[in-house]
Amino acid sequence: MLTRRRFLGYGGAGILAVSSGCRPQHLDWVVNQAEASPEINLSLADKAKLKTQKNLLLGYPVNMNTLSDDFFAWRRQLLDAGINTFAYNNVGNPFKDSAIPNNTHDFEQELILRFGKLYGFPPGNTWGFLSHSGTDSNMHGMYMGRTLLKGRTGVLPKAYFTKEAHYSIQILRDLLGLETVLVETLPDGGMDPNDLKQKLADNPSHPALVIATIGTTFKGAIDQVDRIQEALKGYTSHLHLDAALFGGYLPFTAHAGEVSYQSQSNPALARYDSIAVSCHKFFGFPSPAGLFITTKSHFDEFNELFSQIHNPEYIHHVPGTITCSRDAVKPAEFYFFSTPSAMDKLAEDARSMLQNAVYLMEQMQSHFSYLQPTRVNDRSNTIFFRKPSDRIVEKYSLATMHLDINHQKQEYAHVVVMPHADRKVLTEFMTDLDKDSMPLS
Repeated sequence: MLTRRRFLGYGGAGILAVSSGCRPQHLDWVVNQAEASPEINLSLADKAKLKTQKNLLLGYPVNMNTLSDDFFAWRRQLLDAGINTFAYNNVGNPFKDSAIPNNTHDFEQELILRFGKLYGFPPGNTWGFLSHSGTDSNMHGMYMGRTLLKGRTGVLPKAYFTKEAHYSIQILRDLLGLETVLVETLPDGGMDPNDLKQKLADNPSHPALVIATIGTTFKGAIDQVDRIQEALKGYTSHLHLDAALFGGYLPFTAHAGEVSYQSQSNPALARYDSIAVSCHKFFGFPSPAGLFITTKSHFDEFNELFSQIHNPEYIHHVPGTITCSRDAVKPAEFYFFSTPSAMDKLAEDARSMLQNAVYLMEQMQSHFSYLQPTRVNDRSNTIFFRKPSDRIVEKYSLATMHLDINHQKQEYAHVVVMPHADRKVLTEFMTDLDKDSMPLS
């Protein structure tokens, strides 16, 4: 008999089971999972403690600043409108009407046009979308490049990149079934355009899908886009920029030309074909997301080829994206960062961040020269140095890796100076370095 006490003791699933006359056998297992798995600690209190330590994260390119009150006010407006309270879906091309009315394509389209303008894409010739991550944006850039090049030539391209490129490029190259042509690097870690030119000459029968990096993962090197374009003259090619971190802040500095689509000396000249920028790095967006931006003319050519390999009648248009269902909440939330007040704050963050990178480099050269600190260019917020003690690596979550220095493998660490890494945090870090008496290996 189902008494009132027993009825109130059931959760929603239990009520449904009892009311239908049977209780699923697995329900007791689900309810008792906490008792069955004592090693799992699902504690929000422990998560809350992380808030007091978040500014000590120095080894990875994540902006740990708490977002502004204005951002959370915007989130509340979205919530009041129903966004993120029931299922929304941005399936398809954000520049086309969707068969699913519950979408935020309008916000997504507008933020792509605004950021496209920031990166110098021509008015009326901009296309893109908000992806799930920087890697997702790289995937779309490389897939688009592969599709266009094969469509133009009938031959699969080879993928050209350096050992300093982000590991996602290696994964995506394998996923796309492309042969790698590894290009040598300059002393700063950037792609060597002369070696690229030689490698292109060695592979004349294949088009070239070139992935350049604007801010390499560990050293902060910048591949020289204009020199790469010079090397590509006479070859059928597609140049994709992985500008995950640097692409976030460079547009707000005197070095904006590094990520500009149009050449400053010749606005009619395109410097690259597509660009990927992470939203959760410099911008500090609270979950992984990425901008992917290209030209509408590239997209239209790609979409014609894309339509030949699948039947998208179900959603009433060719989507233009590899991913089908797409997050509709992120574009609506990230739209905030395209507003004038948010961009003013981003410009302020970019300025102070680079100033703090200069400060850290100068202090380390003065007081810790034995660690061989290096900042490879004046646009970088990354300083790498000989690995300190494990205690410091752990406290500041430093990324470490072995570098080939003078033909010897040596272990290095780096600090990526993000907006949360202010002088107080950097001073604490250097105080710990000063106390660190562990000898170098």
